[in-house]
Amino acid sequence: MKKQSAIPLLAAAAASVLLTACSGGTGSGNVSPAGSDAGVKELKVVIAEYSKDHTKTFWDAFAKEYQTRTGIKINLQIIGWDNIDQQTSTMIQNGSPPDILNLNAYASYAKDGLLYNSDEVLPAATKADLIDAFVKSGTYNGKMYGFPDLASSRAMFYNKDLFRRAGITAPPTTWTEFVSAAEKITAIGDGTVGYALPLGPEEAQAEFSIWAFNNGGAWKTDGNWTINSARNVETLQFLKDLSTKNRVTQNNPGKTNRTDGAFSLFSSGKAGMVVGLSQFATSLDQDKKINYGVAAMPTKDGGPPQTYGVTDYLMAFKKAGNQDAVKKFYELYYQPDQVNTWIKGEGFLPVTKSGLKAFASDAGLKVYLDTLPNIHLTPTDDPTWDKIKIAVQQNIGTAVAPSGNPAAVLGDLQKLAKSGG
Repeated sequence: MKKQSAIPLLAAAAASVLLTACSGGTGSGNVSPAGSDAGVKELKVVIAEYSKDHTKTFWDAFAKEYQTRTGIKINLQIIGWDNIDQQTSTMIQNGSPPDILNLNAYASYAKDGLLYNSDEVLPAATKADLIDAFVKSGTYNGKMYGFPDLASSRAMFYNKDLFRRAGITAPPTTWTEFVSAAEKITAIGDGTVGYALPLGPEEAQAEFSIWAFNNGGAWKTDGNWTINSARNVETLQFLKDLSTKNRVTQNNPGKTNRTDGAFSLFSSGKAGMVVGLSQFATSLDQDKKINYGVAAMPTKDGGPPQTYGVTDYLMAFKKAGNQDAVKKFYELYYQPDQVNTWIKGEGFLPVTKSGLKAFASDAGLKVYLDTLPNIHLTPTDDPTWDKIKIAVQQNIGTAVAPSGNPAAVLGDLQKLAKSGG
């Protein structure tokens, strides 16, 4: 799941403009209290582009079906992940927000009172069907504002041919076994590394998270930031040791991105293991070059494996007279033939309990689906996370350099988090 920079916090003035703005696009032209039934004729819907060959196709069909059912037109804008943060922030600050926005963070907008909560626009049966972890991640200050559109989770990909050549009979289940396997694969030589470690700015927070979760660590504990906890420091030191002590990673893991770095190494047969997601499996299956397997993450001491997940959101902005139209949008989107078609087409994972059952027949997704109900997510329900994530992406990679200091890097992030970002 492509993730880009977080959304900047809105000024109070922008909030004031938003709450009195007419409905997006052409709208009805009537200024009435936010949430009243003024009968808007158009919804402005901004969607992130997940793929060139599916995103527009699905949402064009959805818009047509929505208009057929409701008589309301969808003014659809699909924007690439590289630009969507900046473009939507500009829309909102200029008083022309979308009615529906698909993005990876929502809490800043919820904090400023700009969004509808689930009690206002989401059918109760739909909320009850959402996987509990996603309800939690979408909840700010006791109310749910972030409605999940799709999900991904991570697992350990391993090259079966390299495992065979290295004499490894099964994927590792503990960190000790992991290091041993990585050393044996690296010993094959010819530029092969045991593990492709991506702590570059693309998605460093994801790589660190999944290892931390499998050492009992967390970004927050009991509502308090614990970024520099003893377990987290131990985890980051472990990742540094993989590079500088065990020497089982590629060069400069702190500057290596996931897609064009770690994934490329694995796809070319030069890495024995890498943390990946179901969408990565789809690309490997299409190329048919790597004989790979997928396993649960190794844990430090062999306990139950934990996984890291991501969900993006379809949030709804409070605008004059759009509440009923927004509610109808969600009623249609969360119908199984809509939401599951969208998710399957993009190669991601379900966000509903009924979706788990619908996807259960896909053997390739078993390792992800088994852990999805108990998935760990980053604290997107805290507005501070928007800025912390950027700081993590920019700085945590420095900790695994030869002169890096894991405790100091995490200590600085902790100070930033406690200051409110």
